[in-house]
Amino acid sequence: MTQQSGTGDDVVRYERRGSIAIITMNRPRYRNAQNSAMTYALDDAFYRAADDNEVAVIVLRGAGEHFCAGHDIGTPERDIDRSFPRRAGLWWDHVGRSGAESRFARESEVYLGMCRRWRDLPKPTIASVHGACIAGGLMLAWVCDLIIAADDAFFADPVLRMGIPGVEYFAHPWALGARQAKEFLFLGERIDAHRAYQLGMVNRVVAREDLEAFTLDIATRIASMPPLGLALAKRAVNQAEDLMGLRDGMDAAFGLHHLAHAHNAEVGQDSLAGHDARSMRAASREADAG
Repeated sequence: MTQQSGTGDDVVRYERRGSIAIITMNRPRYRNAQNSAMTYALDDAFYRAADDNEVAVIVLRGAGEHFCAGHDIGTPERDIDRSFPRRAGLWWDHVGRSGAESRFARESEVYLGMCRRWRDLPKPTIASVHGACIAGGLMLAWVCDLIIAADDAFFADPVLRMGIPGVEYFAHPWALGARQAKEFLFLGERIDAHRAYQLGMVNRVVAREDLEAFTLDIATRIASMPPLGLALAKRAVNQAEDLMGLRDGMDAAFGLHHLAHAHNAEVGQDSLAGHDARSMRAASREADAG
C-alpha cells in the first residue's frame, strides 16, 4: 500500500510504501537548498515516521536534479529572520537578537541540534543521493545510517572559502578519516560517488536510473529484520562513534565555526565573508576545473 501526503508546493513530501517511509526534499528550483522551513518540515516527517508502527525504515531523498546543494544562503525564500517553534534544544529564539548571539542560537537549533536529533532516530535511515550533496547537504546525508549514491552524485564542503572550518554537523573525520577529511576541507573540491565509496563515506554506488529501485530493495531487506534488533544495533554503533569522540568533536568544531562567523562579521561585511550561493558556486567550479 502506498500513502502520500503533501502537494507540489510543500518543501518536504512524505510517502509510505508498505513499511518504508520516503521523505523527499522538495525545493528543486533551488537544488533543495535547506532553509528553516525545510528543516522543520523534515523534522515533522522524521517524527511522523518514527511514530508510525507500520514504518520500519526511512529513506531520505531530493526532488529534481540534486539531493541538496547546502544551506539556503540566498534564495527568495531564505527565512533566517523567521521564528519557528524550537525542538532540538532550549536556546532562546534567535529572532530579535544580534551578532553571534543570534547566529549561535539559530544554528544550535536548526543545524547541529536538528541533525543530532535525526541521527538518534531509532529506525534505520537511508540517504538516497543523486547530483549535488554539498555542505549542508552532507549533514543531511551523514545523519543517515546508510548512503546509497547514484553514479552522478558528487560531494563537497567548500565553506572553508568563507574562512569557516566546515559545516555545523562536523562529522568529517568520522565519515572520511582524518587525513582525507583535511584534504576534503583544505581543497574544497568535489569528490564523485566512486571516490566517496573508496573512502567509505557511501555504502553503494549504482546507476542513476537504478537508484530508487536499488534503495527501496535495500530498505525492504532491512525492514524484514526485528525492529528492536535494528534499533539496538544502531544505538550500539552510534554510541561507539560517540565514545570515539564524535559528539565532543562536533561541539568543539561548532565553537570554532562560530568563531569564524564572528571574525568575518567583525572584519568584513557579513558573517559569510561576503559570499553568497552564486560566488561559492563559481569558486567551486574554478577549483574543480583546476
